[in-house]
Amino acid sequence: MATYVIGDVQGCYDALQRLLQHICFNPSHDQLWFCGDLIARGPDSLSTLNFIKSLGDSAKCVLGNHDLHFLASHFGFAKLKSNDKLQQLQQAPNVGELVDWLLQLPLLYQSSDKQHLMVHAGLSPEWTLLEAESATAAVSRQLKHQPEQIFATMYGDTPAKWQQAETEQQRWRYTINACTRMRFCLPDGSLTLQEKGNPAQQSSLVPWYEFWRTKPHPQLFFGHWAALNGYSPVRHIHALDTGCVWGNRLTAYCIDRQQRYCVAGIV
Repeated sequence: MATYVIGDVQGCYDALQRLLQHICFNPSHDQLWFCGDLIARGPDSLSTLNFIKSLGDSAKCVLGNHDLHFLASHFGFAKLKSNDKLQQLQQAPNVGELVDWLLQLPLLYQSSDKQHLMVHAGLSPEWTLLEAESATAAVSRQLKHQPEQIFATMYGDTPAKWQQAETEQQRWRYTINACTRMRFCLPDGSLTLQEKGNPAQQSSLVPWYEFWRTKPHPQLFFGHWAALNGYSPVRHIHALDTGCVWGNRLTAYCIDRQQRYCVAGIV
């Protein structure tokens, strides 16, 4: 039995199938973890979702920003762009079933032994691990029972700090921003959500994971940040978005063997 953590698939169904062949994935005894952004921008989001959903308990997923944006559009709170390439998914006969499945996915997934944790973008510099678990659980409960309330208040870059969130809605928005959009922070830990580049090109902003360098945490896996090309300098924090949808690679990390496997992305 092996567990593989996979970076952003973003609708690259063919690349995903090539990766699973490369690692000799067997759903009867292996498990796949997906770091979010299952869909959008790639050529076949519908097949990607149908396949991952069909894996049942062999797949564990967290929501990414593109997944949430699709859900918000389904409920009428956002508009998709043509380059999202989600028209086929929107028009699928089983779109309601897929939406219901996505709404059950968490923002944060942790293994039963508490040794491994997965999130799409990162964890707030202000949180402890327990605070992260509590904040993400609150969003997940709302998505399952009253998702419209989440999508009506999800968009926006404020509050920039957790301690500035005064209402439940502000705490939801901050949590979603930290877990699905964050890359850099200001030196005081405030979220800054527009910069997407490589940390080597930044002198005034701090990658979120640097704030967790000295905090206790399990092995932590994240995607979202293609400019990192799969590199994190912090021990036990693993970056897995290697830009598959941009023609780079799709990456899986085997927890058991502590080894990475890659295939070419869109060609």
